[in-house]
Amino acid sequence: MTPVVVGITGASGIVYGIRLVQTLLESGRKIHLVLSESARLVVHEELKISLKSLVRHDALEELFGPFPKEQLTAFSPKDFTAPIASGSYPVSGMVIVPCSMGTLGAVASGLSQNLIHRAADCMIKEGRRLVLVPRETPLSAVHLENMLKLARLGVRIVPAMPAFYSGAGTVAEMVDFLVGKTLDQLEIQHALYPRWTGSLERMSR
Repeated sequence: MTPVVVGITGASGIVYGIRLVQTLLESGRKIHLVLSESARLVVHEELKISLKSLVRHDALEELFGPFPKEQLTAFSPKDFTAPIASGSYPVSGMVIVPCSMGTLGAVASGLSQNLIHRAADCMIKEGRRLVLVPRETPLSAVHLENMLKLARLGVRIVPAMPAFYSGAGTVAEMVDFLVGKTLDQLEIQHALYPRWTGSLERMSR
């Protein structure tokens, strides 16, 4: 089974990226991970964790909990020699979660300022599945135009907008809902939130 590429950038909502990686690890999927330098700052601000490294196994276990070394490979955002920097390297898809507006703009413009941008560019040019989970509010016309441009190229846009019809009553459940919707775009099975089956009240009328 080919790996899933996960990029975690410096937008608020770092917990979405962590929970996605944890869920993929639990499912037995192999992951190629890239954390941006800005993500390190957000991890410290939101989780009070000071990451000593963006690639070392022991540092990443502080974020994701214990996991087999062979299941997750982390790359420096500066490493343009990484296999995911080439479209010839087979992967099953890529998620950028959370996706900062700077990252979204770079991907929409075809810029490759770091490995996350370059890996996303490879997804688009090879016609592979790319899912972005933008987290910003309010959204400017520039943000919206970049999202529209990417959506027209086949990129899946899953804004970090939790829903409430699933009965989520805790922050963790709201996070799981969004991560589940993201996994849906990759066609990866999960049980993170209950599926909508219709209104019992409406059916009884």
